[in-house]
Amino acid sequence: MADNVLRTSAPGPAAASLPAAATTRSAAGADPGAHGSGRAGPRPGLLLGIILTGQFMALLDVFIVNVAAPTIRTDLHASGAGLQLIIAGYTIAYAVLLITGARLGDLLGHRRLFLVGLAVFTAASLACGLAQSTGELIGFRFVQGAGSALMIPQVLSLLQLNFTGEARTRAMSVYAAVLSSGAAVGQSLGGVLVSADLFGTGWRPVFLVNVPIGAVMLVLAPRVLPRDTRRAPERRRGLDLPGLLALGAAVTLFTVPLVLGQQEGWPVWGWVCLGLSVLLFAAFTALEARLARRGGAPLVSARVLRAPGMARAVVVLAVTMAVNAGFLFAVALHLQSGLGFSALRTGLTFAVTAVSFGALGLNWARLPVTWRPRLAAAGLLVAAAAFAGLGLTLRGGGHGGPLLYVCLLVLGAGLALGFSPTFTLALSQVAPQDAADASGLLATVTQLGQLIGVAALGTLYLNRLDVPGPHPSAHAFAVTAAALTAVSLAGVLAALSRGGGSRPAGDAQSASAG
Repeated sequence: MADNVLRTSAPGPAAASLPAAATTRSAAGADPGAHGSGRAGPRPGLLLGIILTGQFMALLDVFIVNVAAPTIRTDLHASGAGLQLIIAGYTIAYAVLLITGARLGDLLGHRRLFLVGLAVFTAASLACGLAQSTGELIGFRFVQGAGSALMIPQVLSLLQLNFTGEARTRAMSVYAAVLSSGAAVGQSLGGVLVSADLFGTGWRPVFLVNVPIGAVMLVLAPRVLPRDTRRAPERRRGLDLPGLLALGAAVTLFTVPLVLGQQEGWPVWGWVCLGLSVLLFAAFTALEARLARRGGAPLVSARVLRAPGMARAVVVLAVTMAVNAGFLFAVALHLQSGLGFSALRTGLTFAVTAVSFGALGLNWARLPVTWRPRLAAAGLLVAAAAFAGLGLTLRGGGHGGPLLYVCLLVLGAGLALGFSPTFTLALSQVAPQDAADASGLLATVTQLGQLIGVAALGTLYLNRLDVPGPHPSAHAFAVTAAALTAVSLAGVLAALSRGGGSRPAGDAQSASAG
C-alpha cells in the first residue's frame, strides 16, 4: 500500500506486510534527527490521525469505484473500455508517479509534498464528482491518482521521522489497521453511498465524500505537521526524469491497447503500441543501468533486482494483484448487472473477501517459521481453488447462496497468503540502504499488477458478454473465473521456482515482526 506507502492495493492487500517494510526502512536510514528528537510533537495523536486519514482516502478510492461502476456506466453511457479507464486511470498515474513522489519528498520536504498531494487529490475528487462525461471523469481520475502519488509516499516517512520506540510501534500498528480496513470499508461505503442516491446524485458521492474530509485536513495539517528541515546535498537523490518518462510512456503504451483493443477490434495501432512498449521497457532498463554506473540514483536499482528472491517476489505480487483486480472488476459488474444485486448488497458481499484478507494478512507471521517459504504458493493455490469454485457456483445464473460467501472468504485468505508474506520476506533480503527503493519497487509492482488485471481480465469478461445464451453475464464470469484460476496456478509455479532463496528463519522472522 512501503512507499505505498509507496503503497496498494491490493486488495488493500498490502496491509500486513508494510509495517515490516517500515521497520526495515527505518533501520535503513531514516534520519531520526531530522526533526529534532525524531519524536512526535505535542500532538502526536492528531499528527497520526492526519497522515493516516490521507493514506486511508487514497486507498479508499482504489476500491470504492468498483461498486459504483455499473451506475457510472449507465449514467454516463460509458463503454466497457471507458469504464476500465475510469477504474484504471487512477492506478496508472499512481503507479507511474509513485517512486517519483517519494523522490520529490526527499528533495522538497515530506510535509510540503503531503500538503500538495492532498490539495491535488481533494480538488480532483471534487472534479470527478462533478464530471459530466466519461472523458472528463477519466481525465480527473488520472489527476486524482497523481495527487495520491505525491501524498502517499510521505506517510511512512512522516511516521518514521516523528515517532520512535514504543510510540513508533503503536503508530505502525494503527497504520496496518488502516490499510487492512481500507478495502472492506471502500467496498461497503461505496455500496451505501450509491444505494442512498443522496439528493439524486447517484454515483457522485463516492468521489465527493473526499472533499469535506480533504478540506478539513488542509486546514489542520499545516498546523500539525512538523516543518521540513533541509537535507544535506549528499543525501538527496535526483528525480531521474529520463527514467520516469521512459517508464511512463512504456506503461501507457502497454495499457491503452489492452483496455481499448477489444472494443476497437484489435487494430494495427494497438499492436504497434504493444511492440513499442517492449522497446521502451528495454530502454528504461538501459537508462537505469547507465545512471547507476555513473553513480546516480535510478528509479529501480539493479542491486535491488539482484537481491535473493526479489525477481520471484515481483512475479508473485504482480500475479496476486492482477487476479484480485480482475476479479473485483468482473464480479462487481456481474453481481449488479447480471444478478441484480443492489450496490449496497454488492459492497457487503465484497467485504467478506476484504475482511478475511485483512485478518490473515495481519496475523500470518504467527504461523510456524518453517512454513513461510511456501506460504505464497499455498495462498495462490487456495485462491485458484476459490476462483474455480466461484465460476462453478455462479455459472448457471444463480446467486450462489451460502457457497458464494464461503468461496469469497477462502479467496481473501488465499490472496493474503500470496501477498503479505511475499512482500515482507522479499524486503528482508535487501541491504538496509536499499530498503526504501525495494519498498518502492514492490509497491509499484502491486499497482501495475492491478492495472494489468483490470485491462486484461476485465476485457475478457466484457468480451464474453456478447456470447448468445440465457445468462450471458454468468457465462462471461465463468470464463473469467477459469482465466483467474489459470493465472493463479501460474503464480503457484512462480512462487515455487528456485533462485528465490530466503534468509534463515530467524532473520525472516525479525524482518516481519514490525
